[in-house]
Amino acid sequence: MIKVLFFAKLRESLGCGSLEWPVQEALSLKDLRDQIIARHPEWEPDLCAQNVIAAVNQAVAAPHEVVQPGDEVAFYPPVTGG
Repeated sequence: MIKVLFFAKLRESLGCGSLEWPVQEALSLKDLRDQIIARHPEWEPDLCAQNVIAAVNQAVAAPHEVVQPGDEVAFYPPVTGG
């Protein structure tokens, strides 16, 4: 399983804060996102938005990064501080 988290406005627009994604082997972050979209096609505009950031185990990750069972993946919009 991979724990998938959605934060901030992304969580609000998807109507979901987290989910457990069943996987048996490693896959790319892009493949994971594509699998989620295949099950929830209405989420595609939000998850594929150009400004969405993804992190694997709390480190920002590129789409080609590998995720494995037991990892935590988070999707969130850009954040600003002051």
